[in-house]
Amino acid sequence: MAYAWVDCDYYTVRNRYDRIAKYIPLFDRVLFLPRDSRRNAVARLDLRPGDNVLDVGCGTGRSLRYLRQAVGPTGRVYGVDISRGMLRQARKGRAANRWDNVELSECDAAEFTAPTPLNGVLFSLSYNTMPHHRAVLRNAWDQLLPGGRLVIMDAKVPPGLSGKLVLPFSLWLMKHTMLGNPLIHPWEELAALTDDIEMTQRLLQSYYICCGVKPVSASSEAANNDDSDDSDAAYRIAAE
Repeated sequence: MAYAWVDCDYYTVRNRYDRIAKYIPLFDRVLFLPRDSRRNAVARLDLRPGDNVLDVGCGTGRSLRYLRQAVGPTGRVYGVDISRGMLRQARKGRAANRWDNVELSECDAAEFTAPTPLNGVLFSLSYNTMPHHRAVLRNAWDQLLPGGRLVIMDAKVPPGLSGKLVLPFSLWLMKHTMLGNPLIHPWEELAALTDDIEMTQRLLQSYYICCGVKPVSASSEAANNDDSDDSDAAYRIAAE
């Protein structure tokens, strides 16, 4: 039997997340999210103090702490989400921690433009929930500085027999909770933008973190040849 995913419209996704915003910490446990997944995803961005980073589909802000730690008080963290309920929770966390360099915006991520060029872009359990994920990816990628990193952390159907067995339940669960499409392959869409990709998988390959580095222009590469002997990176997939 073949299974398919039917994308929901913008308003359905927004309204669903407005309703479930206060239950997001519970979903991490129900969906068996590997421990430190958000921290590890942020680490892949390789951010430095003073950098600017965008959290696409930031939700309740569960990755903001790690992003803020990475860029320090002199950097900027931008978060964008379509759900007012999710952002309400994120703003509570921002206020409680007095993160005055964290800016949160309620809008479609495909239409969001950061005030400054970006050193990093993060999709943390958000990419699969966006019916127009390719448009969102392209918009974020265009705002990324050369040499900047884009990281996607999300869930997928594991390979082999285990994947076939859990697929019907996965589709049912996502349709009734997070509206995340487990059938899309973000790493392939990212590979269309750059050859410099790394990917790791966890929990029987049902969760992954993929990272793509935006190519540096030819002129910039020539200027940096004396400082770097790195060869072109290959597409690497490793199971943890």
